[in-house]
Amino acid sequence: MSAAQDIPGAEARVPHSVVVVGASHAGVQLADRLRATGYTGEITLISHETHLPYQRPPLSKAWLKGEATGESVLLREPAHYADQKIELMTGARVEELERTPDGVEVRFTLAGAVRTRRFDRLVLATGARARRLALPGADHPDVLVLRDLDHARSLAGRVEAGPMVVVGGGFVGLEVAATARALGAEVTVVEAGERLLARAVGPDTAETLLAAHRAMATEVVLGVAPAEIVHGDSGILAVRLADGREIPAATVLVGIGAQARIELAGQLGLECDGGIVVDERCLASDGWTLAVGDCTTHVSGSGGRFRLESVDNAVEQANTAAAVLLGLPLPDRGAPWFWSDQGDQKLQITGLIGGHTSMLVRMDPERPRRRVALYFADDALIAAECLNSPADFVALRSALGRGQRPGPEALSDTRVPLKKLLAPARG
Repeated sequence: MSAAQDIPGAEARVPHSVVVVGASHAGVQLADRLRATGYTGEITLISHETHLPYQRPPLSKAWLKGEATGESVLLREPAHYADQKIELMTGARVEELERTPDGVEVRFTLAGAVRTRRFDRLVLATGARARRLALPGADHPDVLVLRDLDHARSLAGRVEAGPMVVVGGGFVGLEVAATARALGAEVTVVEAGERLLARAVGPDTAETLLAAHRAMATEVVLGVAPAEIVHGDSGILAVRLADGREIPAATVLVGIGAQARIELAGQLGLECDGGIVVDERCLASDGWTLAVGDCTTHVSGSGGRFRLESVDNAVEQANTAAAVLLGLPLPDRGAPWFWSDQGDQKLQITGLIGGHTSMLVRMDPERPRRRVALYFADDALIAAECLNSPADFVALRSALGRGQRPGPEALSDTRVPLKKLLAPARG
């Protein structure tokens, strides 16, 4: 990748105006961080959604339960944007981007009119869209996905409609399955792979969560892909599997991952690999455009590429991008972390398990619901999965964040709390 310093003057001055395409966690955090750091130039957030920017994690849980409202999920109070002199354009769809010698020209549609504006610097926070099934019958209106607030409203209206089949055993699918089951729905999860959460957690954690979902009376089918959504005049009737079985259904939720929105990056000729490829400074391949959040693919120090879709990553990348725009030192970044609430199971993850060479599971017989899976690379801690163990998660996240990398022997004594084993050395 090119670096910003390869382009003369790319970071020689603080921009007079910044446009952020996308107004979810990453976009809003970037705007706020710029203001908090003293930036007084123009900030424009452009969002294709008509809603004010909102949180997405509650959509698969609290929203379906009726415990959240359009107001309670807002990222900021409605007056916040005007108070901070942040221009927020909702319902605006960016059609074209063009790099100019002194910035970027943005062509967008708002209220039916095509408009053009020029800005000094561009940040792409375009997010991702839910993947859809390419199967016969998958275009039926009761085959749903869950990525935004409108999706959540549609799904909430279907929980009581009859049996629900969730296609995909990832985080979103399992959270919805557990929530719908708690509301009394008959739920079946269909996962084409041999285990749940295969790309996200280790086998031991996956097996524990599988047992928990089955204990909720959720049917879980592994190792078989769906082949057809069967429907008639009255609506969806069933999901037919590749082995011929038919699972009764009134609603189908598709939770098979997300695709980064990279179309605008393509217009600028930016390198994309499952997402917009960015370096540790959130700079894209032209060394000038920045990208943050779910639309990005990271390049690690060793040259490997990976994607992170989480609130933590959105916030951390936004803070980094703000520093780059203002020519400030990069902020320290802690270990990445994620969470997922599935019924009464709280899963918290810190670090990345890829490349681990060994693992250790800590359990307390007196507290069987608590379980911690520790992952090591060459006897150095790199990641942890904590089930119903928030105190252990805090201790592990803090240790990884300060660079503490103990080996399995140092953490194997379950009689000693991890908080004590991981206490920072005092000199």
